[in-house]
Amino acid sequence: MKIKTKLNLGVGLLFLMIIILSIIASFYIFSIKKDTENILKANYNTLEYSRNMLLSLDEINVDKGKAIAVFETNLKNQIANITEIGEDKVTYNLQKSFDFLEKNRTDENVKSQIRQDIFKIMKLNMIAIKEKSDIAKHTAETANLWIAVTGTLCFLIAFNLLVNLPNNIANPIKELTASIKEIANKNYSERVHFMNHNEYGDLAKSFNTMAQKLEEYSNSNLHKLSFEKKRLETLINNMHDPIIGLDNDGLVLFANDEALKIMGLKSEDVIGKLASSLALTNDLMRSLIIKELESDIKNPRQKSLPMKIFADGKESYFEKETVTITIQSTGEDQTTTIGDVIILRNITVFKELDFAKTNFIATVSHELKTPIASIKLSLQLLEKPETGKINEEQEQLIESIKEDSQRLLKITGELLDMAQLETGNIHLSIEKSNPYQMVKYAIDAVKVRADQKEIELIIDGEDELPDVKADSEKTGWVLINFLTNAITYSSNQSKIIVKLKRENSQVVFQVVDSGKGIDKRYKDKVFDKYFQIPGSNKSGTGLGLAISKEFIEAQSGTIGVECELGLGSNFYFKLTAV
Repeated sequence: MKIKTKLNLGVGLLFLMIIILSIIASFYIFSIKKDTENILKANYNTLEYSRNMLLSLDEINVDKGKAIAVFETNLKNQIANITEIGEDKVTYNLQKSFDFLEKNRTDENVKSQIRQDIFKIMKLNMIAIKEKSDIAKHTAETANLWIAVTGTLCFLIAFNLLVNLPNNIANPIKELTASIKEIANKNYSERVHFMNHNEYGDLAKSFNTMAQKLEEYSNSNLHKLSFEKKRLETLINNMHDPIIGLDNDGLVLFANDEALKIMGLKSEDVIGKLASSLALTNDLMRSLIIKELESDIKNPRQKSLPMKIFADGKESYFEKETVTITIQSTGEDQTTTIGDVIILRNITVFKELDFAKTNFIATVSHELKTPIASIKLSLQLLEKPETGKINEEQEQLIESIKEDSQRLLKITGELLDMAQLETGNIHLSIEKSNPYQMVKYAIDAVKVRADQKEIELIIDGEDELPDVKADSEKTGWVLINFLTNAITYSSNQSKIIVKLKRENSQVVFQVVDSGKGIDKRYKDKVFDKYFQIPGSNKSGTGLGLAISKEFIEAQSGTIGVECELGLGSNFYFKLTAV
């Protein structure tokens, strides 16, 4: 039987019994009320009339007129209230006796007869009151019996509902709750076992079907993929670096909390939207999806320049890295691009430290230039004959000090240049520059040093090369740095070739040597600040190539190296032709 049917039957029967109890109680209360009113109306009033007639009969000798009127009024009321058997005969006899008394008011026998008739009327009504009281008592006892029986039935029905109904409802729910907890704990083999033909039975069947489906799903690869997806989302959201994922169409697949924070947007405003649409209203998104350099497409893992973003109430620096995600389908050789992941690494702390380091280096380098200049001036004075004659050993010491001071001056100059580049205080004078003149200037600057190692410097340039847009002084400095490094790492009596050629809309400057070359492992690091190839001469600062890179890129050029260990190096840079 259905739970709903049981509830309807039980509660309906209880409701019906309560209605029956109410009807029985009302019926017997009305019956008792009717019996009581009958006593009051039929008998009590007659007793009252009889008492009044007796009193007026006693006062008839005192005030005859008033007593006769009172007696006559009560007699009329009694005649109108005859209710008992035999009461009518006695009442009419009383009326005859009263009529005779009005004619002979002093006749005591008549008065005695009247009193006897009144007492008979009173006795009849007293007997009737007792009989009617017994009837009312019997009615009350019957009412008590029926009310008790009906009330007991109501109690039994209510007690049965109280004892059985909560258990019938609560026990299956408890079992179902325990099974749901087991399911929540990934125990998908849990089942419920109440199979009654009611709503709980239907619920049990549905629950067991659901648990079976969950068990099948848990054992499937889809569940494992879903679990890994959730784990990956949790991992990405817990990362402190902003991360944004895009598909091939530029649709935003995910963005972690840090990314949403710096963009000032909510998840529902970003996920599933086109990045190009978001870029129309969000400056940060616009700067993230712009491919600033062609190398971003060719080498998606290449790091872009730091971005300055106002986040968390302060200016923060982030390093953008775009990672192209590719997959290789089973049985296929080619990879397929499925999207990009943009990572913003928070480098604010390192940038602040770098600023502090740069300012320190700039300050120290600037302060060192003055004493170094004084040392050079003192050396020049020592070399003059007017100062005094020096012997050969002193001359060697002076020459050694001169070389060291020159090296220190070069180091402080490089440090100052790097500090200016890092702080953005470097000033370039971009103008039309002749590539042949810049090469000649650089070769003249290093010719003495090359002659010391008997190295031949060769210029191999195409005819009629166009001018380039460049700062001739800074570009010449780069060429001198390339040539100085080539001379340092080349063997005696070797050759260094400076090549000039046109490539599309650019002019390529190359310095090719036949030295020991550079291991390919260090090819991408030679332009990093302070980097020196392991095993090489450590006399420099490791800033020359880094400064060269900054100078060339500041002129919208590109710089690089082609090398192979044992076969020499080819350092080059490209500048835009006019």
